[in-house]
Amino acid sequence: MAKRSKARQRALEILFESEQRGIDPQQVLTTRVEKAELIVNEYVRTLISGVTEHREEIDELLSTYARGWTVERMPRVDLMALRIGAWELLHNEDIPDSVAVSEAVTLARRLSTEESPGFVNGVLGRLQKLKPTL
Repeated sequence: MAKRSKARQRALEILFESEQRGIDPQQVLTTRVEKAELIVNEYVRTLISGVTEHREEIDELLSTYARGWTVERMPRVDLMALRIGAWELLHNEDIPDSVAVSEAVTLARRLSTEESPGFVNGVLGRLQKLKPTL
């Protein structure tokens, strides 16, 4: 698995834990690094801070373009994959749009339900098409 793919998965795990425990993602990351003495890829930090900084905007877009789904109803793993993918798609010019979508779909395939990859692909695909107007 490539370094950035591993970073995306680690970021998803941290964002998921943060939401489940109701604490700041940076605090989860800091605790993990201190307790496990982990060396964290800098891209994990970039993803977490990017998603955290733009979360309100991202969630609004996801609610708008996830037909028939609200953010509250989405499976949490899918939501974290969508947040990471949306942030990369809309705010990280170093990542090609197709890679952002593909990597989020891969996260959903690896960590969520059988239906999740199609759902994640559909929502991010809509955002990708609308990106110039967003």
